[in-house]
Amino acid sequence: MALEALRGTKTLAGLSTLFDVHPNQTTTWKAQLLEGAEGVFGAEPSASAPSPDLKDLHAKIGQLALEIDFLAGALGKAGLPSAKR
Repeated sequence: MALEALRGTKTLAGLSTLFDVHPNQTTTWKAQLLEGAEGVFGAEPSASAPSPDLKDLHAKIGQLALEIDFLAGALGKAGLPSAKR
């Protein structure tokens, strides 16, 4: 609806009737679109957080898998029941 208001092909009253919205709401949405459009369509997106290194994540997964296997073996040798269900 805000895009339609921005295009100006119809009057605010016509858009408000078409979308069953108060004309003030139409004006507000149009203003919000104009204010935020640059952030959506303008500049390139900035990286908010650097992506973690895949090699480090795979190494961590391997380390945790070894720890799980070691502890499961220790439980078996101690004669304690496994936590697996």
